[in-house]
Amino acid sequence: MSINKVILIGNLGSDPEVKYLDGDRTVANFSLATNESYNDKQGNKITQTEWHRIEMWDSLAKVAEKYLTKGRQVYIEGKIKTDKWTDQNGVDKYTTRIRANVLQMLGNREDRDDKGATPPNNTQETRQPVQNSEPPAPEPDEHDDLPF
Repeated sequence: MSINKVILIGNLGSDPEVKYLDGDRTVANFSLATNESYNDKQGNKITQTEWHRIEMWDSLAKVAEKYLTKGRQVYIEGKIKTDKWTDQNGVDKYTTRIRANVLQMLGNREDRDDKGATPPNNTQETRQPVQNSEPPAPEPDEHDDLPF
């Protein structure tokens, strides 16, 4: 068994870029910054920022388009996806992104986005994380040979 799960809390580094694809599919992409702070040997506070590429699909992408803007703090759950391609010189290149399947907008009710919409922090939509609907996992075989 293996697990590919990522949990991030950070701030959007850009407004979501939303594309509408054939078959009524929607995808949103944006950057997310997470920060880690520590004190060095001299007692100076050091903050390191890690940037993540976030990808959201369909209903989650539409929520991102409507409510997320640069600087907004969010909670993201998803999985790591890595794409590989070969450049013009025959060198293999890789891009790693987070395919989000859970989004929860953080911050207080007074937070407003640049699009003039008030994020629905007082609704069930954000009290419970917004999730993409994915097909359910297959039911386990009743006859497998596990000893427990």
